[in-house]
Amino acid sequence: MKISEEIKALNLPDTLTFADGRPVTAENWEKRRREIIRIFEDNEYGHSPKGPFTVSGKVVSDRDNDYANKVLTEHCLVTSHDETEGVDFSWPVVLHTPKKALADGKCPLIVFINFRDQTPDSYMPVEEITDSGVAVAMIYYNDISKDEHDNWSTGVAALYDRAKYDWSKIGMWAWSMQRTLDYCMSLGRYDESRIGSLGHSRLGKTSLWNGANDTRFKYVFVNDSGCSGDAVTRHKTGETVEIISRVFPHWFNGVYRSYSDREDEMPFDQHMLVAAVAPRYVYGGTAVEDTWADPYSQYMSYYLANSVYAMLGMKTAEFPDRRPEINEVFAGPSCGYHMRAGAHFLSRYDWQRYIAVLTR
Repeated sequence: MKISEEIKALNLPDTLTFADGRPVTAENWEKRRREIIRIFEDNEYGHSPKGPFTVSGKVVSDRDNDYANKVLTEHCLVTSHDETEGVDFSWPVVLHTPKKALADGKCPLIVFINFRDQTPDSYMPVEEITDSGVAVAMIYYNDISKDEHDNWSTGVAALYDRAKYDWSKIGMWAWSMQRTLDYCMSLGRYDESRIGSLGHSRLGKTSLWNGANDTRFKYVFVNDSGCSGDAVTRHKTGETVEIISRVFPHWFNGVYRSYSDREDEMPFDQHMLVAAVAPRYVYGGTAVEDTWADPYSQYMSYYLANSVYAMLGMKTAEFPDRRPEINEVFAGPSCGYHMRAGAHFLSRYDWQRYIAVLTR
């Protein structure tokens, strides 16, 4: 069956129609994009503090001869001050910057949120990243708020009134990526036109939510995010809204669980969030054995995003009207997708595909 026929059978909400039924055009796309963000704030990820924020940082320790004298490594402490709420919060960030790229001028940067605080890491091959001329700023997600259903008592979660801000842990982790970028851009080293967001699994959901919200991220890389991330929810295989919201309620706001076993009634689906990155670049990485995430339902979201880029008059990706095959890569001019061999993981193969797009 063609992928377009599979999609048609799902009766998905139309990204290119406003909630009140008006058609979306290139001229009003930004208004529709913001409407989509509000829908996901209300129904899934919650409402995050809007600031304004004053962000500062200091280098706690550094080495300018890392990786055969090719990389400047800095362990930083970043502090955000919320000017509206008077809240101050600090967290560590590790910056790896290729020295040659700095000598040549401003270099690309990926803000990467990770499951562990060590560098290098199995999910972050630092030398390979920096040898490509790309800098990476790593955040350890538990430094922001613990990945636990802890009654919002850890990290930044404890500092804000939940009667005012119902943000999820995914929202908090995404917020930290934005504030980390505030600090990184203050250093004057990084190319504003080549800033990437990256995370894997639940942190892939975080990268997508971050990138949809913050337009400074010109490249949004979403690795194996699956259910409640970049996979179309209706009739996907593997994980469901009922399972994910019951086992990990802290990843979402209080509304999302009400859609358990009611996915067909949702006034949204995840393809809309993928499209909300447009006109910036969005790229999904999947794995054929990752059936819990469902790489084919993920592919649907990127296939559908093409219609938004086309409406905006941009060149679109050449996504075939069929399910993707193992190790197929569709890195189009505005949107990308790949399905690699293997299972749920952030591999060097994934990094290589993302970096190829960021540096071309």
